[in-house]
Amino acid sequence: MKRVEVKLNLAVVAPLLDVIRAAADDLRPMLAVDPRLPANDAEFAAEWTRELLAAQNSDLGRFLALFNAEFFVDGVIALDTPNSEPILRACSAVRLRLREKYLRPLGDETLETGEVPPDKKLTANQRRAFAADVFLATLQELIVQHLDPTALE
Repeated sequence: MKRVEVKLNLAVVAPLLDVIRAAADDLRPMLAVDPRLPANDAEFAAEWTRELLAAQNSDLGRFLALFNAEFFVDGVIALDTPNSEPILRACSAVRLRLREKYLRPLGDETLETGEVPPDKKLTANQRRAFAADVFLATLQELIVQHLDPTALE
């Protein structure tokens, strides 16, 4: 099993975790993306939604568990093949929530490049959310580059 340990700067990441945790809390009762469900089978749609929400919350829990008490001692998170896919999904869910709640006015191009035009004035909440989005995108890139989330054990 491949394992990657990432040393993070606590002074930089700790404030971002507040934003990330708040977004994860927002997502606990709702899906990051509304699925297209069959309108003619309400029972099926309700059960599928419950299952998707349980999976999303499980992914978010695994992701947030990376930032436990030990992380605040040494600043290291460990990523491995079994947790790579849930962490990728959790990062995506949080990024979608940050976009919906704070970052929509910036536009997709700005968010994808990670560069805010100099003339764009951001609120304090937008700055924190943008920094969290860039952090999550970087973490996703790291996972994709160094761990193959589609590899079978």
